[in-house]
Amino acid sequence: MEFTSMFKFCGFASIFFVFLIHSLVRFFNSSRRKLPLPPGSLGWPYVGETFQLYSQNPNVYFASKQKRYGSIFKTHILGCPCVMISSPEAAKFVLVTRAHLFKPTYPASKERMLGKQAIFFHQGDYHAKLRKLVLRAFMPEALRNIVSDIEFIAKDSIKSWEDQLINTFQEMKTFVFNVALLAIFGKDEILYRDDLKRCYYILEKGYNSMPINLPGTLFHKSMKARKELAQILAKILSTRRQMKHDHNDLLGSFMGDKESLTDEQIADNIIGVIFAARDTTASVLTWILKYLSENPRVLQAVTEEQEAIIRSKEECSDERVLTWADTKKMPITSRVIQETLRIASVLSFTFREAVDDVEYEGYLIPKGWKVLPLFRNIHHSPDIFPEPEKFDPSRFEVAPKPNTFMPFGNGIHSCPGNELAKLEISVLLHHLTTKYRLVVCGGCREWDSVWPFCTSPEWSAHPIISEESDHT
Repeated sequence: MEFTSMFKFCGFASIFFVFLIHSLVRFFNSSRRKLPLPPGSLGWPYVGETFQLYSQNPNVYFASKQKRYGSIFKTHILGCPCVMISSPEAAKFVLVTRAHLFKPTYPASKERMLGKQAIFFHQGDYHAKLRKLVLRAFMPEALRNIVSDIEFIAKDSIKSWEDQLINTFQEMKTFVFNVALLAIFGKDEILYRDDLKRCYYILEKGYNSMPINLPGTLFHKSMKARKELAQILAKILSTRRQMKHDHNDLLGSFMGDKESLTDEQIADNIIGVIFAARDTTASVLTWILKYLSENPRVLQAVTEEQEAIIRSKEECSDERVLTWADTKKMPITSRVIQETLRIASVLSFTFREAVDDVEYEGYLIPKGWKVLPLFRNIHHSPDIFPEPEKFDPSRFEVAPKPNTFMPFGNGIHSCPGNELAKLEISVLLHHLTTKYRLVVCGGCREWDSVWPFCTSPEWSAHPIISEESDHT
């Protein structure tokens, strides 16, 4: 009898406990639903404020919204409700401290084009594994072994520009593409460069096209090129497996016996890395040349720094080939790169998606909404960087405060190739400033209308004119 009573009591207690938990969950969920959305406007049905965004310089659009609503506001662009954030604290919240609540997100057409297994589209264990493999190939310990090879590509590129009117952005894209192939395939890249370049250029043309996969459309041509790229990569993988040689490049890192990546996963990530490396670094190089041409004193300081490296090597009877150690003797050049990354903000924002309802500063970020940390707004905040529109590399003589300078993103999804980007920029600038003079054609008026995160001044030309020098 006592056992029956005890059994009934335990059953009642269990039911009461479940009811209590259910009630608490409902209470907290209802409280969360009562939270207000961030201030702002969602615009017209479906189209939202997309037309307002693209009918003007997007940076003006973002700045005006921030001025009106503050550092967090809602909008609706590209068919998606969005929350924009423009403070270091909010960026840290989304990208670092609560990164697990916000997954990377891209349009489905971009995933199809680059490959659904690419690192950009994932988080969790798979992403961590890929990031480890990429970092293994792009860490200083690995990069120091290819400095001379990058230098050869830089010198060869500049030589082809002598006494010619060149399209700066396109030439920088070619240089960066060749460096990317070197970092990915090692010295084997020369065997496949032409085929990879041909297919990639077709793929690139359709990247921002309408995702209509019908014969004759840019998207259709791009997807065909994407398929051919995968076939070329399959041949490279097959050849490497037959040769059974160790390689210290990115492809070698992906192919490690312990990594167990499929050929599809390797191909998706190789194509994705090329995409990530090319336009952004080429854009930064193009903007650096703009700012150096507009600031002769800064250009002179960079030139003197680079010439000092040459003299020190001559005095020590060292080879004229640049080394990793030489690239670490370029503090002025490094600050020029940092200031260009800040003021141009080629990566002006990034996309995330809330995987659950999230509360931030008393506002609700609903599940499924896009969240955009606005790096450019942070980089151009006068409270963080006084006179933000002024090109002033000396501001980086003091390290910026945490979460205020994020040219490569932040957190676990920050760009793992940033060391490679800074290295190739430094090597190219070494030879440009010590052996050539730059002449800007057409003035700088056109540069000011560029959307830094969308296009670059590819139609502004810099003829490179060979100059008699003691160092040639």
